[in-house]
Amino acid sequence: MKKIMLVFGTRPEAIKMAPLVKALQKDTEHFETIVCVTGQHREMLDQVLDIFDIKPNYDLNIMKQGQDLYDVTAKVLIGMRDVLKECHPDIVLVHGDTTTSMAAALAAFYQQIPVGHVEAGLRTHNIYSPWPEEINRQLTGRIATYHFAPTPLSKKNLLAEGVDEKHIFVTGNSVIDALYWVVNKIQQDKKLQTELVGILYQARYNIHRLDAGKKLVLITGHRRENFGDGFISMCKAIKTLTEKYPDVDFVYPMHLNPNVRKPIYEVFGEDLSNLGNMFFIEPLEYLSFVYLMEKSTLVLTDSGGIQEEAPGLGKPVLVMRDTTERPEALEAGTVKLVGTDYDKIVHEVSRLLEDDIYYENMSKAVNPYGDGLACKRIVEELRVNDSCLS
Repeated sequence: MKKIMLVFGTRPEAIKMAPLVKALQKDTEHFETIVCVTGQHREMLDQVLDIFDIKPNYDLNIMKQGQDLYDVTAKVLIGMRDVLKECHPDIVLVHGDTTTSMAAALAAFYQQIPVGHVEAGLRTHNIYSPWPEEINRQLTGRIATYHFAPTPLSKKNLLAEGVDEKHIFVTGNSVIDALYWVVNKIQQDKKLQTELVGILYQARYNIHRLDAGKKLVLITGHRRENFGDGFISMCKAIKTLTEKYPDVDFVYPMHLNPNVRKPIYEVFGEDLSNLGNMFFIEPLEYLSFVYLMEKSTLVLTDSGGIQEEAPGLGKPVLVMRDTTERPEALEAGTVKLVGTDYDKIVHEVSRLLEDDIYYENMSKAVNPYGDGLACKRIVEELRVNDSCLS
């Protein structure tokens, strides 16, 4: 039996690692599964842990008001030192591009513990976009021994950087595993559906507004590189769209970061409670967000994970970033980059709302990120491939 430690700390990481935790926990013959969370996000992380019924073995609980990247990196590095010394795992699995992943991988390296990188090989080749995620991902890739790449292009990126091919495993993306698990859970549970309607209502959006076929544009924004003028431009474009399409609902679950909320207040005013068809609501836990995304017409976002999730539900995605580490989605036609450019945002949202053929082409494009079996493939590699656990 091998001891596998999974380390994650943000909500997106937790969503993508949760189905892998559950898959590993089922195989008690081959694995002892240890879960360590850093608490880089706190409330949002705990919500995901509750949904998937995951109880961490270790919790660094690092989140403090006003923390910056120096704080997060140092706290994770020092916290993981003690956890790894106590636990002695055979392999540490980290995910994606967060500061938690980079620092946890470095901590494992300092104790000569092999690292497996889930969602490995995504690249923009611009270390400042997305920032700091691109360099976190590259650094984690340099440290990792085993690379679980979501797509063939991710594998190609790793090969170009000199990674040994026998240590790269193309698996699909575990976010699709999580998405399908949640959608299935919602569809099969009428009581849960009623609860989610109530949660959205408490968050200030009545989902029954969509009963007569009204369209919904779902919006998210949180990227550091967009802070300041980028967010101002995004908000101005959104305001224009709400005025241009009074019969379309625009729903924006606001990130807690004050750098996200400040430009919203500047553009829309301090009172966000009565803006007609524009609904600024509090952040949603994962179940509610997936439920709302499934009801949406299209998604306007600067998120990375949503570029993978929304196409799995047949929703076109407009990405408010200048680059993406997920070019497979661009090639497949499931997403389009609009940056924070006012004119591009207004034009592309308008086209999707008005041009049925354009919308159909994006919504029915094949999602390149997998079939919901990524975790099964990762567990199989860990189980049968000696190179992963030797």
